Amino acid sequence: MRLVPTMLALGLALAVVAAPAQIKPSPRYSSPSLTLPPSAAPAPAPAAASAPKNPDEELARAGQTAAHGWLLLLDRKDWGTAWDASSQVFRQSVPLPAWMDGIPKLRDPFGAFIERQPVDATYKTTLPGRPAGDYVTVLFKSRFANKADVEETVTTVREPDGRWRVTGYTAR
Repeated sequence: MRLVPTMLALGLALAVVAAPAQIKPSPRYSSPSLTLPPSAAPAPAPAAASAPKNPDEELARAGQTAAHGWLLLLDRKDWGTAWDASSQVFRQSVPLPAWMDGIPKLRDPFGAFIERQPVDATYKTTLPGRPAGDYVTVLFKSRFANKADVEETVTTVREPDGRWRVTGYTAR
């Protein structure tokens, strides 16, 4: 089917994170929870040091967090959950059968996930061909077993329920 690779090549850029349930990190990406005694717990950072300088930075950070969580689903090859967790627009634009056929063809050649670093997160209130809203586009530099330099671009949107969900994804 020629349409799926074309949609993937164009970026699936209009459809991916709408999870009603919270994404749970894989043990591969996080350490087990530890309960520290109060004396061993690290002191909280001063509020001024961790607070974003402006509201756009806070929104960009929220969109980036959603994008990263969604990519963890792809790293685990949890394609169906990633589709379920995407935005309504994504799910309408990319039917589940097309997604389940196309995303493995895009991701499997990269091999096993090794590492990922965010390079840029940009907050915007408009995107071409999209209604006004809150959008964050995040560029990640990623390494995989078969390809060391992968650029992943994930666009998230804040949906009416206040949750950030992926609405677009490209990898090259």
